Amino acid sequence: MKLGLSLGYQTAWSTPADHLAIAQEADRLGYSVVWAAEAYGSDVVSMLSWIAGQTSRIHVGSGIMQIPARTPAMTAMTAATIDTFSGGRFRLGLGVSGPQVSEGWHGVRFGSPLARTREYVDIVKLALARSRVEYAGEHYTLPLPDGPGKALKLGFRPLRAGIPIYLAAVGPKNLELAGEIADGWLGIFFAPDLADGYLASVAAGRARAGLDLKGFDVAPAVPVAIGDDVSACADLIRPHAALYVGGMGSRKQNFYNQIAVRMGYEAEAAQVQDLYLTGQQRDAAAAVPQDFIDRTSLIGPKDKIKSGLQRYAEAGVTTLSVNLFTADRESSITTLRTLAEAFDEAGVA
Repeated sequence: MKLGLSLGYQTAWSTPADHLAIAQEADRLGYSVVWAAEAYGSDVVSMLSWIAGQTSRIHVGSGIMQIPARTPAMTAMTAATIDTFSGGRFRLGLGVSGPQVSEGWHGVRFGSPLARTREYVDIVKLALARSRVEYAGEHYTLPLPDGPGKALKLGFRPLRAGIPIYLAAVGPKNLELAGEIADGWLGIFFAPDLADGYLASVAAGRARAGLDLKGFDVAPAVPVAIGDDVSACADLIRPHAALYVGGMGSRKQNFYNQIAVRMGYEAEAAQVQDLYLTGQQRDAAAAVPQDFIDRTSLIGPKDKIKSGLQRYAEAGVTTLSVNLFTADRESSITTLRTLAEAFDEAGVA
């Protein structure tokens, strides 16, 4: 298992300079990859380009680039460009986002996410291989059949045709698709005690492609809060969990709420969602079960963190990307260092 860093996206309480400094410290400490995200604020491409130009060893990954935000050809162009100028350090994480963002922000219908993702990845791979991009799918047709367009190929030779592709996936069918067509899985709310089920879905997809799990990167983003008071550490993460379980989607369609339900928290997930969607965000955070936080996060003193790292490694995680719940840049850097020490002491590399 390797350590990674998940920065998320820019918020009202973070700055690009903070994220750069934290990424540079992760680079110095030997973390394997730094991921940045996008929703409907800061974009992932600009952030990763900036970080890649000011680091030397650490890989930079999109966690995620939104499929509805870009054509597959544009994504291939971007991936090839960042990978080339970073010296082969780019990882392409993709996801369909959710219906509220896809349709409300990008104006792209959300239907058939699995089929659209499959076609999208097909075209990205064609373009990165510098093949002429000709594609006749249900969702994408290139070139358009009734106009002057012609089949084109990428106009420069990228450093690598085989840029690693990751899919963000939260359900069994999505996990199978990730196993079949991608090189890795970007997970969220990963519970090590349920890893056998997750990996069985991935393995089913790998088998369809004639592959096994060897070389497939299981790369969940894991919240981290280090301190002597375990309950206080959990409280730092509760608003984040409540946002996703309660507020990321509608009552009818919230993929993160469904994760909590599949983990055995059906009643609790419903309560968190009811509170969040009626404007009671603080109460929603308080309603997130302590057990849910403990199963999906690294919280508490250093010795407990070491045990947690061992638990993730034994569960089959190959890149554990930490999402830091800290007050400022300095405490984030301190946490990165403590995690690196705990990782070495746990002997899970």
